[in-house]
Amino acid sequence: MRHLTHRFLATLLLAWAACAAAQTPVAAPAAPASAAAAASAPAAPAASLDTRIQDVKADVIRLNRDLLVLEEELLFPASTQVALFVSMDVGKMFELESVQIKLDDKVIANHLYTPLEVQALHRGGVQRVYLGNLRTGTHAIDAFFTGRGPHERDYRRATTLKFDKASDAKYIELRIKDSMAKLQPEFEVKVW
Repeated sequence: MRHLTHRFLATLLLAWAACAAAQTPVAAPAAPASAAAAASAPAAPAASLDTRIQDVKADVIRLNRDLLVLEEELLFPASTQVALFVSMDVGKMFELESVQIKLDDKVIANHLYTPLEVQALHRGGVQRVYLGNLRTGTHAIDAFFTGRGPHERDYRRATTLKFDKASDAKYIELRIKDSMAKLQPEFEVKVW
């Protein structure tokens, strides 16, 4: 962390130096040989300054990416991490409107879906609805799905899963799929 802070400060110092160099006036040549030579003289330092500024921007972007990765590793260590995802198999029997998720009887996620998000899920997309820390032991997840089912009926269905959290990361998928045999949607929870 200290290394990243020093790197960040060094990047800021370079950016400040580049801005300071841009504000210092460039001395005009005493006797330019021609108008073309006079026009190209200030362009060379400006091009050099543009290159330095672009390099500083690239350094800042790389540093930001490194800090985000470090932050995620510190906030959500793999030994306590749990992630919940929502996916849809086909989706002809159910038009998803919202999801509410409870973990150990505590609401941890609510999400209202837009038509574009539902289309993305129909095309095979998977949405991460929760990422958090969870101690080892036995836990229960309750997921409540609200939407429209067959024949435009309002649906509110729930599914529950009890699972054991060990010392490794836990990935849980809440899947909505069509049951052609029953002609209605099914909701299941899959632990990866």
